[in-house]
Amino acid sequence: MTIVRTLLLLSLFVTGPAWAETLSVPANDPAVAAERPTRGSTMSTVQGRYGEPVTRHATVGQPPITRWDYPRFSVYFENDRVLHAVIVK
Repeated sequence: MTIVRTLLLLSLFVTGPAWAETLSVPANDPAVAAERPTRGSTMSTVQGRYGEPVTRHATVGQPPITRWDYPRFSVYFENDRVLHAVIVK
């Protein structure tokens, strides 16, 4: 029993502190500052605000997912609502 306690106490001291990294993105980074559609916007709202997309990809899967490409970002829709808008570099 004392060996188990000794090993347990030893294991507590052997483990080091946890380390974590923080990712900082400068506020003046153009990728962060780029204006893009917000989640939940409709297709008609996106087209009205940003114009005709450069490319409209065919709908895929169920529920239907559609992608529109603009020069600075791509927009992913589920049915007619924005799921994500991804910056294109």
